[in-house]
Amino acid sequence: MASGEVLQSVLRPAGPHAHSIHDLWLLMFWTSAAVFVAVLAFVAAALVLGTRARRVGGPSHASERSLGGVVAGAVALTCIVLLGLLVASVWTGRHVASLHADSAISIAVTGHQWWWEVEYEDARASRRALTANELHVPLHRPVVIKVTSRDVIHSFWVPSLQGKRDLIPGYTTAIWLQADRPGRFRGQCAEFCGLQHAHMAVDVITESEHEFEGWLDTMRQPGRDPPGPAEQRGRDVFLHARCPGCHAIRGTEAAGQIAPDLTHIASRSTLGAGTLANTPDNLAAWIQDPRHAKPGNQMPPNPLPTEDVHAVVAYLDTLR
Repeated sequence: MASGEVLQSVLRPAGPHAHSIHDLWLLMFWTSAAVFVAVLAFVAAALVLGTRARRVGGPSHASERSLGGVVAGAVALTCIVLLGLLVASVWTGRHVASLHADSAISIAVTGHQWWWEVEYEDARASRRALTANELHVPLHRPVVIKVTSRDVIHSFWVPSLQGKRDLIPGYTTAIWLQADRPGRFRGQCAEFCGLQHAHMAVDVITESEHEFEGWLDTMRQPGRDPPGPAEQRGRDVFLHARCPGCHAIRGTEAAGQIAPDLTHIASRSTLGAGTLANTPDNLAAWIQDPRHAKPGNQMPPNPLPTEDVHAVVAYLDTLR
């Protein structure tokens, strides 16, 4: 995979669960293809034999018995094929659900209209990490993702790593996955959840254990102090506007809990759950009028002066 390429494909699995699902898909595809070809062949044969029978005065008693035998054999073969696919499907389901480990990384994912809240759990509160719309996982290590929803039914699906799992409001379920190769894999909400369902993406970055631990340690840190007067002014504007009512930046007075945590927003590649690339210009436009890029989202426009918006962007760009 090229650097920076984002892959979303069930046909290029990157983990044991996705491989099992892919193998089942291949089995069903080629079985269906073979059945389709066989049916066409029998139809063609029936047309040819029927034409010949009409020329000689109609089908004989022997040919009718032969046809009955063919139909009975086809029914028996159909039952065998369906039973085989059922066994393969059950076996795949058991394999997909079999990955459990005490050393697994535990990640809580909560669906919102229309973004993903991501928390890396730990028995010690100081070692937890909170982010949004991106997951980092280490290679060759089991990961359990505990999913729930804050509002409506969503569905968590990263095709290259696992199957789908619905997020039910007020109910927590778990899905296990493991990555076998590095990369950035795109996921998507797979349950229609409202106006911006199509703009509810999540990226899963798979990396070495060392890279993952370094990233996680960074995510556990509070937001850095502004390095210069321009960034400090941006922080003051942010804290005195209405931003802290929804957003949090750890290490500051901003402690909102109904919108994405912004403590390390500059480290994310996108804004609005994959809607826009995370660039200064896009961030400024998003702050001023987020509903222009993502109509219906719950963040209202901010009537800040342009110079204040640029100061806020300069501050947020330091939060890595």
